[in-house]
Amino acid sequence: MSLAIFDLDNTLIGGDSDHAWGEFLCEQGIVDAEEYRRANDYFYEQYKNGGLDIYEFLRFALKPLATLAPEQLNTLHQQFMQEKIEPILLPKAEELLAKHKEQGDFLLIITATNHFVTSPIAERLGVDAIIATDPEQVDGRYTGEVSGTPCFQDGKVTRLNKWLEAQDFSLEGSYFYSDSHNDLPLLELVTHPVAVNPDEILEEHASNKLWPVLDLR
Repeated sequence: MSLAIFDLDNTLIGGDSDHAWGEFLCEQGIVDAEEYRRANDYFYEQYKNGGLDIYEFLRFALKPLATLAPEQLNTLHQQFMQEKIEPILLPKAEELLAKHKEQGDFLLIITATNHFVTSPIAERLGVDAIIATDPEQVDGRYTGEVSGTPCFQDGKVTRLNKWLEAQDFSLEGSYFYSDSHNDLPLLELVTHPVAVNPDEILEEHASNKLWPVLDLR
């Protein structure tokens, strides 16, 4: 059994779930729409340009989780899945997941977006496991802080290696699919790196390395 690892945002889904969650919070009146949307867009541009300060972003992104009760968050997320995620699911991505499943591979999503936002998406996609940035919880409520290493850039490698230590897997024969140059540290480690609808930096890197490039849109 080989590991088939997938980035989530703009890879398995046709958008960014972190940014979409921020937009959803604005629409629902949970946050100050004008101020939050401006910051949300600012951090998203930083991410795409490769200059994101992940801790600064997480202080912003996780703060709303601390202001709401778990029951309210769960209700909101169910609505978020229907309104924001279902419309951007990609049939070709689901076909790719099914292909790896038929090959007997273990399906793993690894994403910088926090676990609260992404865990239900991973469940919807039917993968075997997910590694995501972990929001801190105390007594069943989110604190607005991050727990452990953010699952971003080199942090994805750190988190994956920690996961591998607890599992009966190695990276031998492994695949990793991603759209973003932020994932180059992990793409360089796997046996089969694949660029999916890549950004310009990753597209150039993939071309130089003769990596396959997929279009799942």
